[in-house]
Amino acid sequence: MSNKNPAHPKAGAFERRLAALASGPHADALRQGLRGIEKESLRVTPRGTLAMTPHPRAFGSALTHPLITTDYSEALVELITPAEPDVALTLESLDTLHRFAYAHMGDELLWNNSMPNSLPPEDEIPLGYYGTSNIGTLKTVYRRGLALRYGRTMQCIAGIHYNYSLNEAVWRAWQALDKTSTLSAQDFQSERYFALVRNFRRTSWLLMYLFGASPALNKRFVEGKSHHLETFDADTFYLPHATSLRMSDLGYTNNPAQADLLPSYDNLDAYVDVLAKAVSQPYAPYEAIGTKRDGEWVQINTNVLQIENEFYSTIRPKRITQSGERPLHALAERGVQYIEVRCLDIDPFEPTGISLETARFLDAYLLYCALEDSPLLPRDASIEANGNFSAVAKEGRKPGLALQRDGMSVPMRQWAEELFDAIAPVAKTLDALNGNDDHTRTLAALRPRIADASLTPSARVLQLMRDKHQSFDEFALELSTRHAENFRARPLSVDEERAMDELAAKSIVEQTVVESSDTETFDAFVAAYQTFKLNAANA
Repeated sequence: MSNKNPAHPKAGAFERRLAALASGPHADALRQGLRGIEKESLRVTPRGTLAMTPHPRAFGSALTHPLITTDYSEALVELITPAEPDVALTLESLDTLHRFAYAHMGDELLWNNSMPNSLPPEDEIPLGYYGTSNIGTLKTVYRRGLALRYGRTMQCIAGIHYNYSLNEAVWRAWQALDKTSTLSAQDFQSERYFALVRNFRRTSWLLMYLFGASPALNKRFVEGKSHHLETFDADTFYLPHATSLRMSDLGYTNNPAQADLLPSYDNLDAYVDVLAKAVSQPYAPYEAIGTKRDGEWVQINTNVLQIENEFYSTIRPKRITQSGERPLHALAERGVQYIEVRCLDIDPFEPTGISLETARFLDAYLLYCALEDSPLLPRDASIEANGNFSAVAKEGRKPGLALQRDGMSVPMRQWAEELFDAIAPVAKTLDALNGNDDHTRTLAALRPRIADASLTPSARVLQLMRDKHQSFDEFALELSTRHAENFRARPLSVDEERAMDELAAKSIVEQTVVESSDTETFDAFVAAYQTFKLNAANA
């Protein structure tokens, strides 16, 4: 269903909406949504080189463990928290997962930075291994395809994914207030989540300015590639005003197949349609590679995207999938359940990679994005949003930086102040419901970063590197080592350790069951996967 909002938000509309929801019988539901965090980290040796060891067996099965897996590489650990109604609980879970990991990694470290260390040659970076089942093999083949399409080095970039949902009672109460809505409850909820996504797309450059923490990288990351980076020292490139090189055009958006892929965020049907075509439309350069070499699978297919998750976006509308279900199918059938913010850098100064302050800001900001009127986002507006995001990623701390808003130039600082003013009543309302001032204090603590760019994480990274005469790798290794000592000094309780050990053992048994249950060839399995008719875990 298309959103019928007017071209521009009405002044004060979201505040009236907020007041109505906060004063009604479902007011408490505003603070009862769920928050989950996924944190990626490369395993490295004490010297800062990539760990070439397998995913630790004590972690359990990377295929079936619900909390600990790998992302692209066998060395790229992904820690996944349960979803909690209070993000403070989410961060406690993330801390627990780090402490468990450090108890079972020997002397290895988790690289607490989004940009990777000095990596080995491309063909030596180990792909994630998920066992011998068809679904496990599919995961590895998918990663071989990513290597062919984007290179293994680029796939070693890490980040924080922030999963956010509003309690469904909020959507029901909102729909009851909207006397003009004729949508089903499911369609209304999906429409409002897409409204959130559009507002996020317009303004998420603010997150890059406030929290971007990757202004520098190891020179080898761009070896053999054209770039406009400057020399920091013999081993390090940087951009003087960058906030997040991770989110700049060094990554997926620099790939020709993805460069022109611009999904519509106007409604669920349009979004699904664009990505469904991308996963079924052949792309000539990938056709030239083929799906097999010497009888071995090297990519799932030769389409623009092998699967929908290959499309890199700063935010995704999501729905928990059933066993074997493709994400797009879940969305199309049952609508949007939550959103995943994917543009956050790892904060190198925080042991878990994200602070409670950052999470509290995200909660207030995302609720603002949900409540504010949300004009449709035609192609030119989407391109404008991409341009603003890219400008702040590469030169967000540049004095006098201007962005484009509805085709007009606006000073970034002015726009940022306006956004803080708009988010303030949301923070105040959340605090009133919680009986504290956590969100209001968070805004007050972060606001000085707008006027003083030296307070931003990206500026702090470069200043510390200069003060200590450190390369990027030396800076990242020192902080990662310090965080490792912090976690190792706080081992889990006997009961916590036992619970994690049992979860790991259970996941290994589950992987064995998956492997023994396969009844078809891998070729047949891939063919079924392409038609969305699997009965196994999703890749």
